[in-house]
Amino acid sequence: MFRLYFTRTPGRLIPYLPVSTTSKKALRITVSHMSSSSTTSRPVVPAPRPSASLVVVNERNEILLVHRNPKATAFGGFHVFPGGNFDKEQDASLEITALRETFEESGLLLASSSSGHVPSDQILDGARHAIHQQKLQFQDFLREHNFQPDIHSLLPFTQWTTPIGPPKRFQTQFFVAFLPKAPSSGFSSGTKQERLPKHDGGQEVIEARFVHPRNALDECREGKISVMPPQFYIMSTLADILQGSVNTAEQREKVETLSRGNFGKMVINPRKLGEDENGRTIFTYEGDEVRGGPKGRMHRALLKMQGGAASDIQLIRNFDVFTEVELASPTSSKL
Repeated sequence: MFRLYFTRTPGRLIPYLPVSTTSKKALRITVSHMSSSSTTSRPVVPAPRPSASLVVVNERNEILLVHRNPKATAFGGFHVFPGGNFDKEQDASLEITALRETFEESGLLLASSSSGHVPSDQILDGARHAIHQQKLQFQDFLREHNFQPDIHSLLPFTQWTTPIGPPKRFQTQFFVAFLPKAPSSGFSSGTKQERLPKHDGGQEVIEARFVHPRNALDECREGKISVMPPQFYIMSTLADILQGSVNTAEQREKVETLSRGNFGKMVINPRKLGEDENGRTIFTYEGDEVRGGPKGRMHRALLKMQGGAASDIQLIRNFDVFTEVELASPTSSKL
């Protein structure tokens, strides 16, 4: 059986820990400055910013996608999962970042009410915009309405570091969360509260909707939407599991198994390898045959970037994510 190994450089292979307990060193890539005899130095490589993104799955096996405002400074026009940068003023952990950003961008609040009282839509909409504008602390809002953030429902589902090159780089922890069946009012009948998603009025997001990952992948191939490799990778993984239009206990267990195993702990640092015969850029991932894996092991993506949009994406992964992912130990010779 082939086994997949992951390198520790240039990115760091770190299991997810809340930012409050993770050292800053573990959340950045240190850049060395080397001077030549002519006193010129290498360009400064921006350190990736810690961030979080949440893949929300409903009872119909649909995932929540938000369409970024084309004028946004990061990922403008792309379809992504709700998410954003860790805010030390707002967030106690990356789980809180994921919940806060999901609430800001879609109005979906994953929290449990101890009092059973649900604020009106007007109050919730006012809060999400005030939090986005830094006029209200997310934690203060939760306490005021006796909400407990649903951090225990978040399943770690890989971490990605932006390759060197773009002016903005991120180290993003992805999570998956399942929603229970919700009535037409937009709220569940239990203690957990979820609103039907809607965009944030164009501040960052111009559309929010649930779509089956298989249909989202078809839209990518047809050029109807544009996503980045991490989103394509995660949607492809979930599309193989979330078959049909009814979410089942067996499907949730499979996702939870991936999260609890080595797949959920993967830290992926894409590297450009070159181009294929069709002019698509080749990005390799940890464990590929050119990244420490055995001969013939493919763990890579192909895509074209035109006018800032990604198209013609293909994921090549010829191993079993349930049984053939092994994280390298610090003393492993196969790195």
